[in-house]
Amino acid sequence: MSERVTAPEGTFKLGGDLEVRRLGFGAMRVTGADVWGEPADRAEALRVLRRAVALGVGLIDTADCYGPEVSERLIAETLHPYPAGLVIATKGGVVRSGPHGWEPDGRPAHLREALEASLHRLRLERMDLYQLHTIDSRVPLEESVGTLAELRAAGKIRHVGLSNVDVRQLERARRVVPIVSVQNHYHLANRGSDPVLQACTRLGLAFIPYFPLGDGRLVRAGGPLRRVAERHQATPAQVALAWLLRRSPCMLPIPGTGRVKHLEENVAAAGLTLGADDLRDLERP
Repeated sequence: MSERVTAPEGTFKLGGDLEVRRLGFGAMRVTGADVWGEPADRAEALRVLRRAVALGVGLIDTADCYGPEVSERLIAETLHPYPAGLVIATKGGVVRSGPHGWEPDGRPAHLREALEASLHRLRLERMDLYQLHTIDSRVPLEESVGTLAELRAAGKIRHVGLSNVDVRQLERARRVVPIVSVQNHYHLANRGSDPVLQACTRLGLAFIPYFPLGDGRLVRAGGPLRRVAERHQATPAQVALAWLLRRSPCMLPIPGTGRVKHLEENVAAAGLTLGADDLRDLERP
């Protein structure tokens, strides 16, 4: 695959000023098993990050709890000083108690500390996109988002995003600070966030689906997905990503992997064009 491939999937302007290719990279999988600790093959994880940029990926998504801290640290170690046009997005508001522990923490004090720590690890003075990782039921949404609004006003954050929210929560947050993106669980077999996607499309906000391949389950599936893949001489993963890109012009999938081979396959999905028959087969109830 050639370096710096073109962007047949098109681009999207985050916040109206950060133009990125619509197919990004999720850096959760460059950590250890269960998103905990160092990667088993550290050299391969670093190669994945370098290769993503070489292939023209313009959006790398991570979070302080991936590792925890490991993903952010490896990104900076491998890619800093960052090439012009590369957008690093991270998230705060979740803490890890162990490999299977993911606890919300939306307290203003925690979010301030989390952002400063992420900036330090990523070697940045300002975060291009900082996303509230989830809603903490113990803290009013307006308090958590209000803290991000203050950090934005202080020049620490360029744009604010949300994750794991519904339409009502999105609207509440937008009354506090401009929101440029929503990151929710979404893929071909899980379209529960369709109302949020529709709102993002109407408002011109980026919709960033995490687990766009169903945490790997989709790529092992048979049925229509595999039939469409065979029709196009593609992989099921490529078809699933192409379907997402076709779903909305504001869709920014961020498939993640710890292997260069899978990364290259995922990026190639941007050049796959699905026809009306393909969509009918894939979307049939």
